[in-house]
Amino acid sequence: MKKFIVKLIIGLKDIIYPKTCLICKQDLASTCVDELVCVKCWASIKKNTPPFCHRCGRNLDKESLAKTYCSGCLKNEMHFDRAFAPCIYEGPIKELIHEFKYRKIDYLAATLSGLMVDFIREYDVPMSSIDVIIPVPLHPARLREREFNQAELLAGHIAPFYTKIVSTDNLVRLRHTRTQAELQGADRLENVKDSFSVKMPDLVKGKNILLIDDVLTTGATASEASRALKSAGANSVFVLTLAN
Repeated sequence: MKKFIVKLIIGLKDIIYPKTCLICKQDLASTCVDELVCVKCWASIKKNTPPFCHRCGRNLDKESLAKTYCSGCLKNEMHFDRAFAPCIYEGPIKELIHEFKYRKIDYLAATLSGLMVDFIREYDVPMSSIDVIIPVPLHPARLREREFNQAELLAGHIAPFYTKIVSTDNLVRLRHTRTQAELQGADRLENVKDSFSVKMPDLVKGKNILLIDDVLTTGATASEASRALKSAGANSVFVLTLAN
């Protein structure tokens, strides 16, 4: 009887407040993705496709096809070895990441991490050589404000597929920096300069690290975090984000 009442209440709630797509806000049909996104919006997520830049992982434009690096990576030094991302940061995926981070829809992590796992499988991201997964940390003040670290949630969903350890307390943020989304170009680099540290270098020394974050834009945050890891003795640092 109790289960029947619960199902009845849920059914009435869905009638009064029908579930809507997080992107287009239309009522969700029976065919949708995890009862969060309609099929049409999910299908319109723009995927990142090869050929990829061998540093930042973005699709190489026509001018760069004869090279292995995009023009941005040829101009700027990056401390990570290579980055990967399944999506291009525009349209539906940009909206979903915004909902995930700023509207505190933490359960989106399971759905979004699936895109990352599918990309790993399709493009043979070298998970077999990875020793430990590290999510890009938030400063404690930002964590209190947001209530969760989106990179940590993504990492937690990815790791079990490859039986990898997730380290969440070794790489730390030293300063409460401004949000990177508020800044451009060189200001992003300056904003995160010397903002990361490794508490226990012995745990990363000689290891191959997979650094997880939600978005790679200029690459400043991932590069600075990678610099701290390599200064602590990490052998290599790969970066995996949802979008770039």
